[in-house]
Amino acid sequence: MGLRRSLYKTPAQLRTMVEPGLITAASLDAVRALVAPGVTTEELDAAASAVIRGRGAESNFMLVRGYRHTTCISINDQVVHGIPGSRVLEPGDIVSIDSGAQFQGWNGDSAITVVVPGGDPAVATARQRLSDVTEGSLWAGIAALASARRVGEIGDAVQSSIEAQGSYGILRDYVGHGIGRAMHEGPTVFNYRVPDLGPEVKPGLCLAIEPMVTGGTDVTFVEDDDWTVSTVDGSDGAHWEHSVAVHESGIWVLTSPDGGASALAPFGVTPVPIA
Repeated sequence: MGLRRSLYKTPAQLRTMVEPGLITAASLDAVRALVAPGVTTEELDAAASAVIRGRGAESNFMLVRGYRHTTCISINDQVVHGIPGSRVLEPGDIVSIDSGAQFQGWNGDSAITVVVPGGDPAVATARQRLSDVTEGSLWAGIAALASARRVGEIGDAVQSSIEAQGSYGILRDYVGHGIGRAMHEGPTVFNYRVPDLGPEVKPGLCLAIEPMVTGGTDVTFVEDDDWTVSTVDGSDGAHWEHSVAVHESGIWVLTSPDGGASALAPFGVTPVPIA
């Protein structure tokens, strides 16, 4: 597959990406509804799996290097790639859930962060603030995509949004990506400013934009399970992600049921459905 073909989809191909995006969104809705003290991450994973399988799709996470779960679930100082299992959610935990679905050969990828009800109010407030800052930077990046000329403008918008909210760490070693026939395609979507702004933004481009932010520094390590990425300083992490398509009439957030309309309204951006 040539570079141009891998980066820019045809209108017909964009239309086929709508359903896997909606399935991915539905899987995260099911997980969000179950987040509560006493629930295990394995139970959350099973809920996402049931939705994806029930809609005739498959988990694209299971197609990545032998990964055996539908989701990645990361808690507190774990930022991304946490493996679901027997861990029980505690009051006040900050939990990031990353999910993806492949349907008829096309992919969706999205992530949310939720703070478990209860616990120390001060801790819970700080964790909710971290989640809100991260989500806000995601939408700032998506809004920038609507008028960007180059992909690198997204990272500038993400970083600017985060810096305006205080002192936070932006992961440098983990970034967003293109999405389509494979869950991970080119181009790289940085969450910070880079000198090379990368490829053109034009119709057919599909990106998974996913800021990963910490309450401390951006220095991380991979735990002994060879997957889970945690902060060296023990600070909390948050992860938000959406898959977004650029088409002839505008942009559409594939993993949001309303295409991102409500979240993009404050930015003056109106997403347009893919015809």
